[in-house]
Amino acid sequence: MAKYLLLKHYRGAPAPANDVPMDQWTPEEISAHMQYMNDFAARLEKTGEFVDGQALAPEGAWVRYDGEGRPPVTDGPFAETKDLIAGWMIIDVDSYERAVELAGELSAAPGAGGKPIHEWLELRPFLTAPPTITE
Repeated sequence: MAKYLLLKHYRGAPAPANDVPMDQWTPEEISAHMQYMNDFAARLEKTGEFVDGQALAPEGAWVRYDGEGRPPVTDGPFAETKDLIAGWMIIDVDSYERAVELAGELSAAPGAGGKPIHEWLELRPFLTAPPTITE
């Protein structure tokens, strides 16, 4: 089994698939989208492939160390950026092909008009430890 991180970005769908921004969806469309996400996660829980997932608020800040005795440096919020992360899901699957299959299915979540949004999902494998060499 291998763990993968699915990142949902706010940049949404490629035009002309269904590129209506979520802030322009009706409450019913948002509910249908969230229900799709919940049903997807519940199905993966039954197969043992779901690890965790969360939606994220658009607000955020970059933070970094600024030296001994100094407070951390912050920069943000970045609501205007095109690469905000809307949420994430961790899956634990048998193969990369299965991870791609699930990401494609998740990309079909409904949006405006109940049509699939064809959103881009970033699929990232967890870094695994390099093999140890024993002599």
